[in-house]
Amino acid sequence: MSVTTLKSVAGITIPDSTIANQATELLLTHGTEFIYNHSLRVFLFASLNGRRDNLKYDPELLYVSSVFHDLGLVPHYSSPDKRFEVDGANAARDFLKSHGLPKESLQLVWDTIALHTTIGIAEHKEAEVALMYSGVGLDVMGEGYENLSELNRNEIITAYPRNDFKNKIIPTFFSGFEHKTETTFGNIKSDVCAFMIPNFHQKNFCDCILHSPWSE
Repeated sequence: MSVTTLKSVAGITIPDSTIANQATELLLTHGTEFIYNHSLRVFLFASLNGRRDNLKYDPELLYVSSVFHDLGLVPHYSSPDKRFEVDGANAARDFLKSHGLPKESLQLVWDTIALHTTIGIAEHKEAEVALMYSGVGLDVMGEGYENLSELNRNEIITAYPRNDFKNKIIPTFFSGFEHKTETTFGNIKSDVCAFMIPNFHQKNFCDCILHSPWSE
């Protein structure tokens, strides 16, 4: 695929370590240009939020998390029965384990990816987890858009274009779990299934309670 490779965007340095570069290669090999651009924007938005809020975080781990956060949507990493977020988290953990990173770093990256769509939890965890959540929220739903300067916004989307993102991201999400829609129960991706599948019947927590095997 044809992609942009830059050392710095909007004043944020893009990690250039062996681990970062190898992670990028995996994204380029198994992902798409659309997911690549989204992932790099997420890293930059997350980093800008971290700088604005004066948070201490590990840029390399945040970068690897950004690179892997949607790779659970692509066939190479997609499992038949796990949430795509977990597939991406497992892939990142295996990748970093092969580089000998300590278990604390492996767990941090796993949480950062696995929780990036978990509203109400991720934003209260470690800086990397919270920043990933904020970067995804900014790119996908525009959360915190008002805090992004026009200069930074234009520089980022020039380097990593959105390319009709609003209309393409929902089908992109769906393509990653249309074979396992049951994994969206209890999370926001069930809304994607409801949007994409006519008359989709969403599993309901209250039904699970009322139809449990308990006799009373």
